[in-house]
Amino acid sequence: MPYGPWKKKNKATKEHLVANEEVSGGHAGAGSLGKSAVNGAGLPPPPANLRPKLVFHTQLAHGSPTGRIEGFTNVKELYAKIADAFNISPPEILFCTLNTHKIDMEKLLGGQIGLEDFIFAHIKGVKKEVEVHKSEDALGLTITDNGAGYAFIKRIREGSVADEVKVISVGDHIECINGRNIVGTRHYEVARMLKDLPRNKSFTLKLVEPMKAFDMLEPRSKGGKPGNDNKIGTGRSTLRLRSKGPATVEDEPTEFDEKAIKNVDDLLESYMGIRDTELAATMVEVGRDKKNPDEFAMALDDTLGDFAFPDEFVFDVWGAIGDAKQGRL
Repeated sequence: MPYGPWKKKNKATKEHLVANEEVSGGHAGAGSLGKSAVNGAGLPPPPANLRPKLVFHTQLAHGSPTGRIEGFTNVKELYAKIADAFNISPPEILFCTLNTHKIDMEKLLGGQIGLEDFIFAHIKGVKKEVEVHKSEDALGLTITDNGAGYAFIKRIREGSVADEVKVISVGDHIECINGRNIVGTRHYEVARMLKDLPRNKSFTLKLVEPMKAFDMLEPRSKGGKPGNDNKIGTGRSTLRLRSKGPATVEDEPTEFDEKAIKNVDDLLESYMGIRDTELAATMVEVGRDKKNPDEFAMALDDTLGDFAFPDEFVFDVWGAIGDAKQGRL
């Protein structure tokens, strides 16, 4: 395994919108709950008529009628369906939260959607530019991305350099660093770029904050606390979205899954300055039946070779998965 630095090798219609539903009243409906028998790793999306017939309800987070969407198999297709329902462009969508219209990073849509979940789409709002003096090596930002090319801020560490710059907020999309457009850049690359900026120098960020409703204009959030439980979905089954291959309907995550995914996500933040539950879930899935760290490392290289994870990180992830199996987490 090549260990080393983190580097990559239409108009809205009546059938889309349900009138007179309030933002606070979201509950999703689901169609057939039959599980998909397809193991989609590396396979192209199936034809539309073979995808799970599931219907989800959605709203724009700042306020809108309720839309109904179905027939998507990954995050990009989900954004396209939401955009079509509300007659907006897919690139207007920054990220989605589940069961809340607030910018709550613990409710961020990741790789799984509970079949009872209501989807709120946060779209682009005010653009802003800020100059930051990097007085310490670490800025105190945790970065994630929306699965469709936008990196954004998931957490701001209290007392950090970024915390002192009050215009920077959780949920802000990072559009440019020192004039360089980074749209399409993965979260781990953005985190590395910020880390590599020279200390005791100033740099500029161009940010785009999510559009807010009046009841969302409140004191700045620091994002979710690392120790909070972040259960995936609210129903007994979830729709698993994959970056490669079709979506599948799966049982609700087990206690082992939740503990292992959370701890791997914590390790991603500690080592790489990112949080990504989909990536963490993939790593747990890869390591579930592996017998030793070397076997796990080889499987990671096959599945996620673009990341070239450091040696120490791989061993810590292997240990976290093993601890979860034995109920020690």
